[in-house]
Amino acid sequence: MRNRTKARECALKILYAFDIRKDALEECAHDFWENHPTSEDEVKKFSTLIVEGVRQNKDFIDAAISKYAKNWQIKRMATVDRNILRLGTFELLFAADIPPKVAINEAIEMAKRYGDKDSGKFVNGILDKINKAEERK
Repeated sequence: MRNRTKARECALKILYAFDIRKDALEECAHDFWENHPTSEDEVKKFSTLIVEGVRQNKDFIDAAISKYAKNWQIKRMATVDRNILRLGTFELLFAADIPPKVAINEAIEMAKRYGDKDSGKFVNGILDKINKAEERK
């Protein structure tokens, strides 16, 4: 598995814990890295970039997801799908160095791995709409 893919999965797990536990994000990240140490600086650095980017832009990201998730309230989505969408939306709108196709494909693969049988299609549909309609920041 490539380092950036590993980093995305780590970021997803931190965001998921934050969403479930309602503890401080720093505490969730600290606990994750304490229980999943890595010798790969690139993994930790890229994961932290994603987590911080989602935190700093969460309201904007959630609004974008809500806008394109027809008939779905963000708070009613499965926690894993919601956080994959946040991560993917951050990459699409705020990470200029990541091609949109890569951001979408990585999110779909995580949804297939961690979500239910329809998560990949759900994530793909929303991220594709965001990619086509929204401008990068």
